[in-house]
Amino acid sequence: MFMKLTTAAVLAIGLVSGASAKPGEIENIDFSFDGPFGTYEKQQLQRGLQVYTEVCAACHGLKYVPIRTLADEGGPEIPMDQVRAYAKQFDVFDPELNDTRPGKPTDHFPKSALSNAPDLSLMAKARAGFEGPYGLGINQLFKGIGGPEYIVAILNGYTGKDKTEAGATLYENTAFPGGWIAMPPPLSDGAVTYADGAPNDQFRISEDVAAFLMWTAEPKLIARKETGFVAVLFLVLLSVLLYLTNKRIWSAVKGRGKDAEAK
Repeated sequence: MFMKLTTAAVLAIGLVSGASAKPGEIENIDFSFDGPFGTYEKQQLQRGLQVYTEVCAACHGLKYVPIRTLADEGGPEIPMDQVRAYAKQFDVFDPELNDTRPGKPTDHFPKSALSNAPDLSLMAKARAGFEGPYGLGINQLFKGIGGPEYIVAILNGYTGKDKTEAGATLYENTAFPGGWIAMPPPLSDGAVTYADGAPNDQFRISEDVAAFLMWTAEPKLIARKETGFVAVLFLVLLSVLLYLTNKRIWSAVKGRGKDAEAK
């Protein structure tokens, strides 16, 4: 009976692994924010913002992200005067004026310009690149759920093939569920020129925008990690103190018990 249960468990694990793993499509990437002590890289977030602005913003929005957070510590940390200048490029409807006005840092990023273009604010957390055994326990702690990796895989998963269905053009993408996506390939080598001279091949560009989208979904990620680390240290210290207190309280009782046994 035990052997049958063991065999069934092994087969189940094998089936789950085979169903969830997609070799060559979504692989782990060593982002700077991975792991319990990882942090965002300011320069990478700034480059990712540039990619979003120049490539993605034409269709996709970030409606849950206040523009002022671009200056927050732990994020892109853009100087506030530059944040003000950046916000002005957006036209925001003001109900008090009953008209549009230039954006302010207190405004949010605009929503998606196209009805079929998903908002990217939470994309890095809403989509999981690693499933099954790849997203459990210690792997999830050190690798996350693979949202940024999913974005990188999508941006680099185009095969160059396309087809037309119901009047719409679809593009083959090995990382997209179903294999076909309505979004044409958005990136190419040199699609964005970085001011800091960083490499701008297609894969590096996709990594930068994926890191930025991870920050939009988890702007307080580093603060949460720091709080969690302090909480763990506190619990360890509390456990030690409780253990020592317990020994001190019961030491006299245990000592009398040993003396009684000796007599």
